[in-house]
Amino acid sequence: MFKSILLHACRLQDLHDVGFEAGSRLWGARRRVGAAADALRRRRVGGLPPVFPNGWFAVLESCLLARGVHHVTALGLNLAVFRGESGRVRVLDAYCPHMGANMAVGGRVRGDCLECPFHNWCFDGRDGKCTAVPYSQKVPEFAKVRCWECRDVNGFVFVWFHAEGAPPAWEPQPVVAVDSASWAFAGRNEFLAACHIQEIPENGADVSHFNCLHGPGIGIPCLSRHLYEARWRPGEGERQHTAELQLNHELNLFGKVRLLSMHVKANQIGPGYVEMFLDTYFGPIVILQSVTPIEPLLQKVVHRMYCPPLLVPYAKIVLIGECIMFERDLQVLNHKQFQDKPMLVKEDRLISRYRRWYSQFYSENSPKNTLNTLDW
Repeated sequence: MFKSILLHACRLQDLHDVGFEAGSRLWGARRRVGAAADALRRRRVGGLPPVFPNGWFAVLESCLLARGVHHVTALGLNLAVFRGESGRVRVLDAYCPHMGANMAVGGRVRGDCLECPFHNWCFDGRDGKCTAVPYSQKVPEFAKVRCWECRDVNGFVFVWFHAEGAPPAWEPQPVVAVDSASWAFAGRNEFLAACHIQEIPENGADVSHFNCLHGPGIGIPCLSRHLYEARWRPGEGERQHTAELQLNHELNLFGKVRLLSMHVKANQIGPGYVEMFLDTYFGPIVILQSVTPIEPLLQKVVHRMYCPPLLVPYAKIVLIGECIMFERDLQVLNHKQFQDKPMLVKEDRLISRYRRWYSQFYSENSPKNTLNTLDW
């Protein structure tokens, strides 16, 4: 497993791959897929906040847009994402208003327009208006599909979602490491998490969980332990849509020897995007995390890693550790109930502060969850 990650610098985990292992004492000999479906159907989800907050969400990685159109499911929507001949990325609702064909499945890019595969109606990627009906002398003025505000930055295609239809309140900013010729792409991972989107970044403010859940070492836990010191704070003024986590990390061997210290500065930008800057003993590493709701309680989490070229072998080892540590979170997230009124002690005060900060991304018409299970 580790060799595969190290060579290919990529780890893809489906929902049932973490926390539903076949043959375990909990699930017996049943297959993971069936075990996951049963567990999620039985789980009580708790008093959830709105399931889709307002903000920028990464719906696709930019490297996948070399050609053609891509069908993306996110935020309860079906989207057609493509790059026009101008080089600009365009995002439209996937379904043609004429006869309902999914234009992202078999559709063709014509200039900056998307052509429906059913009757060849064309829709402009800039505003969603129909530009051509090949067998009609007149194009209906009212024929259009929804065009989504999008940005192509930092290796992701971001879409702006707002329940009230408000325009973007901030812009995703480029990270120098992503496009710099002196930096290299070092790998990625991808996970599905069966939880509310708010619970994933909440881990940053839950500073106590670092030493409890992530403290035991990897491999033989009794020989090593990870030590964490964390501080979380929300942004203010024009930066109120951001929050910052400062994390000091050390590896302790045999309870005596400390080595491989690392400082992490993580900037949470909006409800579903984090930029992590790692200052390691061997050099700097940048990890970009996107969390995108696919359905109300199904999140797609992607981490993309960048570093100077000579640091790539070490960065891939860090990626292995990051995968393992995130899977520890998933073991909990895939089974937990959302506690809207958690029983906290004084040392947990940052969790309450985090929830007040995160509430800014909900508005009056933010979609609510109407089911108490994940049996969609």
